[in-house]
Amino acid sequence: MMENLPPSLDPGIAEPSASVATARIVRTLCETSDWQQVIGDSLEMLARSLGGHRAILFRLRDLPGQGLVQSVQAYWVDDEIVGPAGPPTTIIQSIINSDPLLERLAEELRQGKMFAGCTRDIDGFLRADFEKQKIKSFLSVTIFAHGHLWGTIAINDCLVEREWSNDEKAAVEIVAMAIGNAVERSLSDAHVSEIIRQTMLQASLDAIIVIDETGSIIEFNPAAERIFGFKRSAILGKDLLHTVVPHFYRKGYATGADYMAGRGAPMIGQRMETITQNADGEIFPIELTATEMKVADRRLFFGSIRDLREQRRAEAEINRQREKLHQNEKMAAMGSLLAGVSHELNNPLAVVVAQSTLLHEFAPDAPTKLRAEKVRAAAERCGRIVKSFLGMVRIHPTVPDETDLNNAVRAALEVTAYGTRSTGISLDAVFAAEALPVLADADHITQVAANFLINSQHALAAANGERRITVKTFRLSEAIVGFSVEDTGPGIPLQIRHRIFESYFTTKPVGVGTGIGLSISKSIVERHKGRIRFEEVLPHGARFVVELPAFAGSRTAALAQETRSSGLRHALIIDDEPDVAGSLADILELMGVKARILTAWTTAEEATADFDPDIVFCDLRMPEANGLRVYREFCALRPDLSRRFVLVTGDMIGARNDIGALAADERPLILEKPFSTLDVRSVLTSINDQVALADGAA
Repeated sequence: MMENLPPSLDPGIAEPSASVATARIVRTLCETSDWQQVIGDSLEMLARSLGGHRAILFRLRDLPGQGLVQSVQAYWVDDEIVGPAGPPTTIIQSIINSDPLLERLAEELRQGKMFAGCTRDIDGFLRADFEKQKIKSFLSVTIFAHGHLWGTIAINDCLVEREWSNDEKAAVEIVAMAIGNAVERSLSDAHVSEIIRQTMLQASLDAIIVIDETGSIIEFNPAAERIFGFKRSAILGKDLLHTVVPHFYRKGYATGADYMAGRGAPMIGQRMETITQNADGEIFPIELTATEMKVADRRLFFGSIRDLREQRRAEAEINRQREKLHQNEKMAAMGSLLAGVSHELNNPLAVVVAQSTLLHEFAPDAPTKLRAEKVRAAAERCGRIVKSFLGMVRIHPTVPDETDLNNAVRAALEVTAYGTRSTGISLDAVFAAEALPVLADADHITQVAANFLINSQHALAAANGERRITVKTFRLSEAIVGFSVEDTGPGIPLQIRHRIFESYFTTKPVGVGTGIGLSISKSIVERHKGRIRFEEVLPHGARFVVELPAFAGSRTAALAQETRSSGLRHALIIDDEPDVAGSLADILELMGVKARILTAWTTAEEATADFDPDIVFCDLRMPEANGLRVYREFCALRPDLSRRFVLVTGDMIGARNDIGALAADERPLILEKPFSTLDVRSVLTSINDQVALADGAA
């Protein structure tokens, strides 16, 4: 090899100066096609020109799972000075981690900092190693290739402790840059392809597993480690069959090679969804693309694997949201339908209730009074059922008001009564002897009770033995009232009780339940500052209990007071249903109030041209005009009637929504259809209270 060296690098020639040696080394590295052929002599020339006795070219690599590893690429040692010596020490990450100086140097190397000094000035691993190799002074410069740390070049003086001059440092830096340029130029297409392949393998978000023809795993990238939970170092060489293949697919196969020849063969060249198994034994879905490769005489199988668990969870969530939207749309559509139905149904019911009330008042004998009372009670029950259904399906915000918990639960029983009777389920209802006033939205509390009752009906539908539902209302203390719904069904298994109030969790068959009833019930109760809980019933069964804050400022008794004398003598009734208007007029006449009826609306001026009303009753929904429009006209024409205006409607929830935009002190009273004598008297009492309050303030 010496015969082929250019004169500039012949060591037999007297050592040149550092600047001359640097120039020759740079020129040689630029001209050669393979820098590794001349690097040894270049190191010798550089070391001799600087008066050094050792020169080493270190290669630095960041290897997955191993960290920074330093290996020796090439070196030269002056045997006459140093004597027989082995190769320089290779340093691995574990050594670096155990030595503070090495940790600092590793960071500074990445920053391109120079490392120079005397052995006696350092400590730790390097000092022991340098003393062993007879190093007195050292100078180390980093080498970069393609913008990344590639390695270092080190010059050692084994005789003298010295400070390296700026010229000496510059010479080594110039050679380091020349080596970096030579490394960049020498990268062949194969090297580039290898770098690209390794980068793609390491950076891939999909798991990549490569096995050979025996089924042994020969490649396992970081994404595969993350997805499967195996360490690369632990799984390499293991058989595919006994690692990532699900246990129930292994039967009949001895090795991964048998598996690929049998079950695995149809996977080759296709993208498909299947399942796999991780280190914990968890079975999960994946998308697999399998390819067969031939390298020399070997058959390799390349698998690209995408974890589908997140995708499946996202799809399930989308389906849940879609189902929720579908349910909301159905509820909204049903609410709109029932709003129209309730309006049409409540008009004749209002007539029946009013006329049966009047018949009861003027009946000539007891049997007739009894029959009239039965008709009135049945009509009022129909009205409550319609109202309860409407309240449950119409989406509206919580509107707290004084509510008797007994009445809210009774409404739920009426709504669900058919389901109980038609399935032969016995029902026991035990109500508290006293009123249980709460500040709550009656429709929402009725919905909670109805949800419990429907769940009990479903639980008892296929139950053997006694099938009974028990409903109770109770007062726990002055501050707490509540109700419970209990059944003798199979109960709720212990392992799922903690999930029963989760949205979309249901134990019912597909198509029977949505899994949102108990979740909605819990939300409603918590909005009312109450508590909801499940209790086990022995020997079997379930009990759901709701506790709510009692309402202290009850005004129930006040609403039952007789109408005070306040000058209410003439009423104007505006309703497109003559029978409803006539029934209301008859009830008002019993209370000493004369009424005029208008079945078609024109203007407030025409309505009061020859009639001076003390109070106005107006239907909310009419073909010619909305009740709120009529209210605004009267407020503009007769401000004194703004506190004596009553909207009459069969859709209480719709009415609340309509008047919700008005200021609280500008909202008219509402009389709900079907109305009884007590309902009308309560409205008149409220009107009297408002008028008296306004007069007192004036």
